[in-house]
Amino acid sequence: MTDPTSPPNCAPLPGYLFKRYQRWLDADFAENKAWFAHLAEVGQHPRAMVIQCCDSRVNAVQMFGAEPGDLFVVRNVANLVPPYNPDHQHHGTSAAVEYAVTILKVAHIIVVGHSNCGGARACYDMCAGNAPELEDTSSFIGRWMDILRPSYASVIERIDGEADQKTEMEREAVLTSLRNLHGFPFVEAAVQTGTLTLHGTWLDIADGTLHVYAPESGFRQV
Repeated sequence: MTDPTSPPNCAPLPGYLFKRYQRWLDADFAENKAWFAHLAEVGQHPRAMVIQCCDSRVNAVQMFGAEPGDLFVVRNVANLVPPYNPDHQHHGTSAAVEYAVTILKVAHIIVVGHSNCGGARACYDMCAGNAPELEDTSSFIGRWMDILRPSYASVIERIDGEADQKTEMEREAVLTSLRNLHGFPFVEAAVQTGTLTLHGTWLDIADGTLHVYAPESGFRQV
């Protein structure tokens, strides 16, 4: 068992990252030093929260042209929001949602899904019986993807073809998160009073098209 009082074992920052940091410090930070000083003094007041996948190919901050202080961003596997469950366990995404809504008072929460999502495909494979290792109780990925598992039966019933089914699972990840967000009492209260809106999007990373969800029409390219 790890001694919580002992210094953690880690290596120096990789050289290429340090060089990139130095370029950022000498250029972007230097040009906006007054703005960063302002943010440090007054705190953050983002207008929106973004919940997106960890996937390195998707960068919602860049996609939406955000500047420091604009967006409160949470990244996790397959951009999932778990169901509301105050069970005294560790809930990073739920804690971020609570902070964004009750403390930062964001006006919007945008869930950003994307094509070729490894998390959604892992859930598909797990449910199809092709990834038994994910069924193991010790699999963090498998237990996280249990959030999306209920969508599998509906997807294979409605959609033909494995490739299209996997794409639909990516979109279902967005819808699952939106449904679960409504289950948080403080989120639903803010939605009902009109101080918060929820939005679902899906990005095709190959051609850059963004598809926005509407209840009456589903996902449509904008």
